[in-house]
Amino acid sequence: MGSSRAGRPPLQRVTRRPPVARPPRDNPVRRLLTRARRAWDRPLTAYYLILGGSLLITVLGLVMVYSASQITALQLSLPGSYFFRKQFLAATIGAGLLFLASRMPVKLHRALAYPMLAGSVFLMILVQIPGIGMAVNGNQNWISIGGPFQLQPSEFGKLALVLWGADLLARKQDKRLLTQWKHMLVPLVPVTFMLLGLIMLGGDMGTAIILTAILFGLLWVAGAPTRLFVGVLSVAALIGVILIKTSPNRMARLTCLGSNDVEQCWQAVHGIYALASGGLFGSGLGASVEKWGQLPEAHTDFIFAVTGEELGLAGTLSVLTLFAALGYAGIRVAGRTEDPFVRYAAGGVTTWITAQAVINIGAVLGLLPIAGVPLPLFSYGGSALLPTMFAIGLLIAFAREDPAARAALAMRQPRFGRKRAGGPPGPRRRNTMRRRASAARSSGER
Repeated sequence: MGSSRAGRPPLQRVTRRPPVARPPRDNPVRRLLTRARRAWDRPLTAYYLILGGSLLITVLGLVMVYSASQITALQLSLPGSYFFRKQFLAATIGAGLLFLASRMPVKLHRALAYPMLAGSVFLMILVQIPGIGMAVNGNQNWISIGGPFQLQPSEFGKLALVLWGADLLARKQDKRLLTQWKHMLVPLVPVTFMLLGLIMLGGDMGTAIILTAILFGLLWVAGAPTRLFVGVLSVAALIGVILIKTSPNRMARLTCLGSNDVEQCWQAVHGIYALASGGLFGSGLGASVEKWGQLPEAHTDFIFAVTGEELGLAGTLSVLTLFAALGYAGIRVAGRTEDPFVRYAAGGVTTWITAQAVINIGAVLGLLPIAGVPLPLFSYGGSALLPTMFAIGLLIAFAREDPAARAALAMRQPRFGRKRAGGPPGPRRRNTMRRRASAARSSGER
């Protein structure tokens, strides 16, 4: 009442508005990670990783084969580009096989399983016949096919085991027989041991290790019980120990692990020398010192060491990254498919390429014994390159078979430049383009 008498208006309380929440600041790192995650989850990621990674490894391998083999060719009184030309020819044929395998339907791949296995076994038997088989570096596992060209049937045995084993396990899964350990092992393990026996008759333990890894990869993808898996692994390890103990050459390779004895471990020590002298960016392409007669097999088994010397740590890490991307893409294809054959075959091919790369690089780094296996798609050797590129074509075909990837590829078909015979009028064509564009936007694939 006093305030009204003084003629002053009554005081009113001022209501404070609640503070408006500010939008969070746009973090560029978070935005980049989000975009990378979305790109990684796209349907065509595995397809592009397999295609791009394998082609990059092959092209870089051609460059390094040319650089690492020049001195060896000149020492043999051959042109400096001799080994490169043979590898380029094999890569060209392999590219045709890759394209063919990537376009073949899955049913045709399954139809090739038994003929390829029978052909590989027949050729491995021919290797042991005197006058037909050839010995290279002490291993009797080559066949001369005329002139300077030779064939190693055991390399094709890897591909045959993948296709045949995947088809066998897929048929047994369709009949629900894989829950019984007998059907899990027979006849997969006996046939694999037969291939291993034919390979070990020629003394090639490196290739035998790769076939054993493929067997374990198939059993792992098929969901073999732990006890069964450990049992097969124990038998294989026991056989491996016996083979190593009975061979002075293999025992010498095993004792070279971590050794600095140049006289006893010449190849292993000079491989470390090559890697150590490369530094961060290497001495330059073609400037390797170890390939001048110091490092044996510089263009085949130890090409990774020459890569480290000429391209440095940056070059070796690039090669490792490409193989890691290839392995991830293969696992992704095997994990996202509903076709059992595709799952087993993709798992077998991924195990094959990954295990062989690990064994080769581990031997060059001095972490594993020297097994005499080439670096897939990278080392010199047409017999190894051809089946490996066909196997890459398998992975590409399987990646294309994914429904989401197939839809994304269909949206990317060329729309212009095609002749239309008796097509609809112009306005209707524009409406078709709009519907196609809207469908492409709704798929989430750019």
